[in-house]
Amino acid sequence: MMDGISLGLASLVVVIVLLALRIPVGVALGGVAFGGIWLFAGPRAAWGTLSQVPYEFTAHWTLSSIPMFLLMGYVAYYSRITEALFRTAQLWLGRLPGGLGIASVSGAAGFAAVTGSSMAAAAAMGRIAVPEMMRLGYNPGFSAGIVAAAGTIGSMIPPSIIMIVYGVFAEVSIGQLFIAGVIPGILTAIFYSIVIATRVTITPSIAPRLAQTPPMSVRMRSLLEIWPFMLLVIGVFGGLFSGIFTPTEAGAVGAFLSCIIALLKRALTWSVIKQATVETIRGTASIFFIAIGAALLTRFLAMTGLPDFLSQHIASMHVSPLVLMIGIAALYLFLGMFLDPLGCMLLTLPIVLPILENQGANLVWFGILLVKFLEVGLITPPVGLNVFVIKEILGNKVPLSKIFGGVTWFIASDIVLIAILVWWPQIALFLPQYVK
Repeated sequence: MMDGISLGLASLVVVIVLLALRIPVGVALGGVAFGGIWLFAGPRAAWGTLSQVPYEFTAHWTLSSIPMFLLMGYVAYYSRITEALFRTAQLWLGRLPGGLGIASVSGAAGFAAVTGSSMAAAAAMGRIAVPEMMRLGYNPGFSAGIVAAAGTIGSMIPPSIIMIVYGVFAEVSIGQLFIAGVIPGILTAIFYSIVIATRVTITPSIAPRLAQTPPMSVRMRSLLEIWPFMLLVIGVFGGLFSGIFTPTEAGAVGAFLSCIIALLKRALTWSVIKQATVETIRGTASIFFIAIGAALLTRFLAMTGLPDFLSQHIASMHVSPLVLMIGIAALYLFLGMFLDPLGCMLLTLPIVLPILENQGANLVWFGILLVKFLEVGLITPPVGLNVFVIKEILGNKVPLSKIFGGVTWFIASDIVLIAILVWWPQIALFLPQYVK
């Protein structure tokens, strides 16, 4: 019979094999955990854990914000509250080199502030921005690559579903994670805009400039069209960052506000309510199913003692914090090529968190780094989910290889930003410390 450490390592290998065979992430994590506990502690312990852990996890009050933020985002999307964002950004930024691409990044950042989902942001901007860029003569692969990369900002700019789940597992303040993500999220948008402007300056043919600048009166009038978005953002994040309500309450406030705004715009039809509700239920169930599997795996690995063993082993090697972080970054960038972000995070946290805690790392700072790692995974081949979202929207208009080619420069800029965040943690920690 295997000892705990060997069983724990073997279980991780089995999980990876199951994921490679395209077994659903929640099934792979939960199934291996249940089987492992059965072998390690017997059937009584396995059934006891299965009956206890899912309830303990899903009853966590903080997680109630996930369906609320999802509902807020889907109501905003289906009632077209955020649609004016791209048009306004286009009017103000269109004359810059690659101005329409920069407008797409700005629109995606704005959309991220009401959805918390990278793939939702990519899907929304893919339907709005890519056809417009291609109509005006932008290179198809470049256009699609911009939106696939810009969608990743949805994981960083609050509210972020990834941050909520990470905060629950790492037992850190979700409010601090949200605040910490603001500056890195803005920096990501700025870096992407610099990449677009640089590429267009080097190769002007990939993105023609607009023939003329729209009149100032037209641009000023466009600012009035984004009042629903501004009201939603100010209502949710103003209350959140000022301490009027908690991140959990912010989800409910955001969902309520999005419904009221849609009602005022006469856009809250039964069709919108039905679509938003169905998508919210589907998204919440998917997230919770994966997270329950991860919670079971965490409990099993804790039984085996594997996390403590690895943490002590790494500590005995006297690895510097920088080398450790480079190793963790390499792990996530590799796994991100094959796994969806939530599955990648929940598969690794049971092992990574004890190591970081033993090293005395700031878990808020690591949470921001983790989101950046997962963002890169969304656009790296062969399984860059945002790329496949854009491909599904565009159909045969742009080959998959061209979209992956279009995101290459953005991956490079993300790696530079990751290095900056590792070297200067205060970029992420300044706002949480200031607000606190």
